[in-house]
Amino acid sequence: MTGEFRVDLHVKVIDETVLRRARAAGLDALVYAPHFTRLPEIRERAAAHSSPELRVIPGRELFTGSWRNRKHVLAIGLSDPIPDFLTLEATMDELERQRAAVLAPHPTFATVSLEEPDVRQYRELIDAVELYNPKHLPVHDRRARRLAEALELAPFASSYAHLLGSVGAAYTAFRRPIEGEDDLVAALREDAPRRLVRARGLRRWRTTAGELAHLGWENSWQKADRIFLRGLEPTHPDHIAYGGRFDDASVY
Repeated sequence: MTGEFRVDLHVKVIDETVLRRARAAGLDALVYAPHFTRLPEIRERAAAHSSPELRVIPGRELFTGSWRNRKHVLAIGLSDPIPDFLTLEATMDELERQRAAVLAPHPTFATVSLEEPDVRQYRELIDAVELYNPKHLPVHDRRARRLAEALELAPFASSYAHLLGSVGAAYTAFRRPIEGEDDLVAALREDAPRRLVRARGLRRWRTTAGELAHLGWENSWQKADRIFLRGLEPTHPDHIAYGGRFDDASVY
């Protein structure tokens, strides 16, 4: 490892190709946070792919609200599972209880993000705002930067990789040693010094084109499948694994 700890703070995919690409990009860690996957399974997959050379740290991109009014929140350091489809207020209350690191991924982007009033409301709980991922166009970068600067929130960057080739296209380099999940949570909560790194030129636009094409598919055919199967996702509050604990906060 160099004097920095280089971590891609949000990837959706994990396999040997992902690990190989991450190592080639000089990364020290990935945060693996797939959609609609329960925390114990994420932890199991992360542990199976982790090594001293490249740590895979579990995370959850929580899908708050309904399909019509959904907002994503990225959490690292969860001690207990949290389902999707809760109100934003209930999700944030639970994240505060667990003292997880709370990140605002792709703020104000499309229809799946925390908007400026949400970030302002939870400014004391949110540890960092994403300034860049390959799905962003320059206008999104500028908007996210203005928001983070106005609220004096720390920045982060990630590949937000839904595709294998996107891994390592953007990452956050912390200027302090990090040994694992607890250290990463502490670095995020303490606003540890960092720099943001991203691909430029042809790779930047090739990655953006691929990820935006995937987004179109994800919000058309895949979304239709999810809505049709609503209630069957393993992270739905009605799932037996949650024991009815979140019934009062469920939007479905």
